[in-house]
Amino acid sequence: MTELFSSLSLWQWILAAVGAYLVGISKTGVAGLGVFAVAIFASALPARESVGIVLPILIAADVVAVISYWEQGSWPHLLRLFPWAAAGIVIGFWVMDRIDAVMTQRLIGAVLIVLVLIHFWRRLRTQAPATLEAEMRPHPFLSGVTGVSAGFTTMVANAAGPIMVIYLLAMRLPKYIFMGTAAWYFFVLNVFKVPFSYSLGLINASSLPISLALAPAAIAGALTGRMLIRHINQQAFEFLALVLTLIASARLLM
Repeated sequence: MTELFSSLSLWQWILAAVGAYLVGISKTGVAGLGVFAVAIFASALPARESVGIVLPILIAADVVAVISYWEQGSWPHLLRLFPWAAAGIVIGFWVMDRIDAVMTQRLIGAVLIVLVLIHFWRRLRTQAPATLEAEMRPHPFLSGVTGVSAGFTTMVANAAGPIMVIYLLAMRLPKYIFMGTAAWYFFVLNVFKVPFSYSLGLINASSLPISLALAPAAIAGALTGRMLIRHINQQAFEFLALVLTLIASARLLM
């Protein structure tokens, strides 16, 4: 076992396992929990090391999510976002060691709070339920900004979840299409991030044993989330996603 693996205390393992479990639930059932899981990892593990440890755990949960929602992703949305997100990841890779992480998180938090409030205001003006027919086509500028922002933030802070929550809710996607689109999006992006994270030394021989030990908790969480979503109606799903995103945004500002 590596030095980092053996140096973790029992409470760190417990916190990390809870974080991994929440990661899984966020991937298949309760959108918006992902940022809380990342915060738990940052509290339980050294900050820089936690970024590399979390990535394989995210991918393990992504695999379960993709299998669960194999045919329920909205590929028109995905194909609009992927090129921009790849560009955002590359930008994040080049500036990761050159920016103040705290300032970046606060900027993300401020932007997200504005987006959530705007979304609440828009939903108060129109109460039409989300259906496939009501699905919106985004402006190319919105797809570009969302893709680059999500790619950048997932590379530097693993904090792209709230950005995608707001985007997918704005597109008025039904909950299963929402989760399927998010599943494919983050699976592709997280796999794409692996060589960049390895190059930065975030994924290494010290981080992988910890990731592998925690991956079963993430898989268990993903299976739990798949059961939970069946009992959450569309309006509750959207409200819960927005509230969790707002709370996570406020935390990023602190």
